[in-house]
Amino acid sequence: MTKQPLSCSLVTPTYNWPQALELLLISIKNQTIFPDEVIIADDGSQKDTADLIKKMQKNYPVPLHHIWHEDIKNRKPAIMNKAIASAKYEYIIEIDGDIIMHPDFVKDHLSLAEKDVFLYGSRVNIKENHLATLFKNKQTSFTFFSKGIKKRGRTLRIPLLANRYKTEEKRSTKLRGCNMSFWREDFIKVNGFNEALTGWGIDDSEMIQRLINIGIKGKRLKYKGLVYHIYHQEQDKSHIEVNKIIEKETTEKKITYIDKGVDQYL
Repeated sequence: MTKQPLSCSLVTPTYNWPQALELLLISIKNQTIFPDEVIIADDGSQKDTADLIKKMQKNYPVPLHHIWHEDIKNRKPAIMNKAIASAKYEYIIEIDGDIIMHPDFVKDHLSLAEKDVFLYGSRVNIKENHLATLFKNKQTSFTFFSKGIKKRGRTLRIPLLANRYKTEEKRSTKLRGCNMSFWREDFIKVNGFNEALTGWGIDDSEMIQRLINIGIKGKRLKYKGLVYHIYHQEQDKSHIEVNKIIEKETTEKKITYIDKGVDQYL
């Protein structure tokens, strides 16, 4: 396997779902090009998650780091800031802890990485009624014809079509934090994730809006960078309206730097 010329850290948040995290970590082992390191940003999971990571570390192909803090409600922005502050490499690929990656996922992100640009992709959804089979078989391979998935069109990997997408100056409604990448130095310029946001939601899009506010453009990953999202019940959205107000202010006032961010951990 040939090492990629661009060095990258793959960062993923997790919280008390080691079954899903195991499939994600297996899918990383199946990559055609490895990231230079994998960082698990753990928002206070119990011991079974740490046990899984220790087990996987024994024969993992790249350094596998576990960044943990105490479970005090949802503090994903803080644990992600801590994780990315610890990252050793110039490019950050961010995925969720309930994602299974296509074998060319890392390769695809790196193939389209360019200065002053962030990338964002979509996801294929794995259905609730397929979870028992998924976890029993530790399934990490899917095709257009696989059982238990929806949004099948998103399983198609066609690199020639993917390369036709242009950069965008506005934040897309299709942006998902489960599949995106950016330069670490750009992330630090806007002070990372906003820890004033509480509960689930908006943290990724609010950070990306600040990248846009400093002139970083987005590019959609379609027909490349394929991922499969494991079904779970919806998160508690009780704070999302408050978070949306913060995001709206970031957009309208073109805020580029927030007070409580990654600088605390650098």
